[in-house]
Amino acid sequence: MAETMIAVIGGSGIYEIDGLEGAEWVTVETPWGAPSDQILTGRLEGVAMAFLPRHGRGHVHSPTDVPYRANIDALKRLGATDVISVSACGSFREQMAPGTFVIVDQFIDRTVLREKSFFSSGCVGHVSLAHPTCPRLSDACEMAARAAGITVHRGGTYLAMEGPQFSTLAESRMYREHWGADVIGMTNMPEAKLAREAELCYASVAMVTDYDSWHPDHGEVDIAEIVATLTGNAEKGRALVKGLPALLGADRAPCPHGCDRALDFAILTAPEKRDPALVAKLQAVAGRVL
Repeated sequence: MAETMIAVIGGSGIYEIDGLEGAEWVTVETPWGAPSDQILTGRLEGVAMAFLPRHGRGHVHSPTDVPYRANIDALKRLGATDVISVSACGSFREQMAPGTFVIVDQFIDRTVLREKSFFSSGCVGHVSLAHPTCPRLSDACEMAARAAGITVHRGGTYLAMEGPQFSTLAESRMYREHWGADVIGMTNMPEAKLAREAELCYASVAMVTDYDSWHPDHGEVDIAEIVATLTGNAEKGRALVKGLPALLGADRAPCPHGCDRALDFAILTAPEKRDPALVAKLQAVAGRVL
C-alpha cells in the first residue's frame, strides 16, 4: 500500500500550514520551469504533507502567470497523492455568502492565455474530465470543514476567468443567470485539468470573499472588504487542513474513482512515434504508463 501525501495549494490568504513536524522549504526543479515557490514539506499527525503557495510567498504571480504545469509536476515528484486546492472566490448565490466555503465539483473554463496540458504533438493524451474533482477527497474536505465549524456548501460550479480584472456587471449576470455558475475565481483552471493528467486526486475548496458584481445590495467588488474577509477565511482554511490527516490516513489505497489511473487508456500516440524529448519531460506525471 502506498503512503499518503496530502498536498495543499494555497491561494490568496493561505501562505503556510501551521503545526508541521520537521517543516522544511524545499526547492524542486521540473522540466516545465520553476514552480510558484519552494514547497513546504513535513508531517501533520504522522501524515506526509506538502504546501505550495500558488501565487508565491508575497503574492508575486498573477493568476495568468502562475506556473501551473510546474506546480503539479513538482508535487507529483515529491510523492503527492492527494491535492487540495484552497482559493478565494466570488459568489453568484445568495446562500453562498462571504465567509462560507464551497466544495466545488464542476468547472467552466474561460481562461485563454494558459498552457493547459502536459501532452502535445509527439505524445498525445486525452483524459476524462467529466467529473474533474475526486469525490473521496471532497468528502474529506467537507467533513474537515464541518468539524471545524465552517459553514460549507457541498457541490458547485466554479467559473474560471482569466483576470486579473474582476467581472463586468454584464458578465456577472450572464455567468449567474444563464450559465448556472455558482462561484467565480481565476486559478482552478488549468490546475484541475493538469492534476487529472498527473493522476492526482484533486479537490477544490473555494472560500467566498464577495458577491462578484451581480448582487443589487452589494454593488461592485470592494477590494478592502475582500481583504478583510480573506483574513477570516484563511484561519478557517488552516483549520480545515489540520483535520485532513485524520480523515485520509497515512496509508493510501487505490482511488475508488480511478483518479490515480486516469492515464490507463489516455495516450494515443504509438510508442514508436512518440517524441523522446517530450516523453522525458513527462516522466514524473506519466511515467507509470510510459
